[in-house]
Amino acid sequence: MNRIVLLLVLLTVSLGCMADSPKGAKPAAVQSAKAAPVNVVPQINVIPRPAKVQAGEGEFVITAKTQIVCNKLFRKEAEYLRDRIKTATGWNLGISEAAPSDDAINLLQNRSCNLWNAERYTLEVSAKRVVMIGESPAGIFHGIQTLRQLLPVEIESAKPVLDVRWVVPGVKIQDNPRYEWRGLMIDEGRHFFGKAYVKQILEQMALRKMNVFHWHLTDMPGWRIEIKAWPKLATVGGKGDDTDPNGPVKYYTQDDIREIVAYAKARHIMVVPEIDMPGHATAANRAYPEFSGGGSKKHPEFTFNPGSEKCYSYLTDILKETAELFPAPFLHYGGDEAHFGNKKWSSLPGVQALMKKENLKDLIAVEQFFNRRMATVIDSLGKTTVGWDEIVNAGVPADKCIVMWWRHTTPKALATALSKGYKVVLCPRVPCYFDFVQHASHKVGRRWKGKYGTLKLAYEYPVFPEGTPMDKLGQIVGIQANLWTEKVGSTARANFMTYPRLSAIAEAGWSTGEKDFTDFQRRLKPMLKRLDLHGVNYFNPFDLEKTPEMNVHGTVKNPGKKK
Repeated sequence: MNRIVLLLVLLTVSLGCMADSPKGAKPAAVQSAKAAPVNVVPQINVIPRPAKVQAGEGEFVITAKTQIVCNKLFRKEAEYLRDRIKTATGWNLGISEAAPSDDAINLLQNRSCNLWNAERYTLEVSAKRVVMIGESPAGIFHGIQTLRQLLPVEIESAKPVLDVRWVVPGVKIQDNPRYEWRGLMIDEGRHFFGKAYVKQILEQMALRKMNVFHWHLTDMPGWRIEIKAWPKLATVGGKGDDTDPNGPVKYYTQDDIREIVAYAKARHIMVVPEIDMPGHATAANRAYPEFSGGGSKKHPEFTFNPGSEKCYSYLTDILKETAELFPAPFLHYGGDEAHFGNKKWSSLPGVQALMKKENLKDLIAVEQFFNRRMATVIDSLGKTTVGWDEIVNAGVPADKCIVMWWRHTTPKALATALSKGYKVVLCPRVPCYFDFVQHASHKVGRRWKGKYGTLKLAYEYPVFPEGTPMDKLGQIVGIQANLWTEKVGSTARANFMTYPRLSAIAEAGWSTGEKDFTDFQRRLKPMLKRLDLHGVNYFNPFDLEKTPEMNVHGTVKNPGKKK
């Protein structure tokens, strides 16, 4: 079995398969695999677009008397649905582990319990009942997000709404994801946002059926994770940010991290931590300078020391505690951009001895040695190494590593990774970096030789560059958006840069079939109304005056016309 699929499934599938499908029902696993044409009849406002949509009979109305009937395995998902409905309606719907019935939302398990299709679900809505069938809790949870979007947008209200008819249109949906890794990375090394923001982003990811939260916790300005063996990493390394180096200390305690990991798990989102090395280590070296490998004028104390055995022990301690905090089978160690501050390596006695002992011809070879050695540590902790695409030539075993291709101007790195047998997550700067501006009129944020990440480019991704070995596309396990925060200094700015592009990346990672940007825009408008009800600001591509560009800290100098 594909290792990546299996590892992801183990996070969401409980042991055992309970067969509670209605007698005679056709399991999702035996339905035709023939690709269906894009079918938006009826026109439903669901993001990501389901694989197959057909008109059903009548409509189902949720009332205070509606029951939720569930397989025992899906109890937590039933409670999630009940709580969402209760918040918006005031009704506390009953949950029953009984036989499927009318006047109920029925959450059932496919008899096949096919681990290959753990996120697949089917949904059938009629005037009598709602029937959702999933292979696993994750599949049912994704189906609940579709049901949530079929309801009036007021289902997102934070308090009961009394004048809404809670009707679900009659529909038949068969759905499953294109990729098993559908991610978002948030960089909190440069600016710290806190638990409330992280939980908010996790809920938005869940609504869009995204399942990997990549948490960039360490970088030059700040170290944001408590490591008990080396406490100054947080208390000293956590001081300041990219705006104010002398700002207050900010980091996540280990209890904070456990809380967030549990919150994500309840939403079938895997949290993958990143501890960046051998570069981007300035904050760590501020706390423990004895492990520094030096830096440059622009990037002071940028690297760890690859010639120090004590440094390897220190980093092993850090990775061990990190691995214990995050149950995900993956651990990201960066592995990128060491050349920004590795010039001092050549003068370090330990590095000179290492080069002689290991016959390393230059500093690139030293960096690759470091990456191989730390990947071995990650493997010994029972985790799969994840790194940026610079590690492709480091010699890390392809069956023990996932590569994130980010350098859109270096398509050869993608081709090399695939040719060498690596699994790959696609996250090129254009269009997957959300610190890039998203509209021609925007001035705050990055561009790359004039290029930037529009909503349309994000929606139309992936588009594979020339030279990509097309016979190796099966090794691509997913798509990820990355929000780097050099120019994102507040949660308001973070949301402005994230939405609505997150919906586009979510659909790129989930949906199959032909692209239809016009239809996506139609479905996006109700999603923006949901963000309004969540109290989440965003860039509105349909009304530029309504959401003028924010500066780095979330301030609008010229608010313009407000509606």
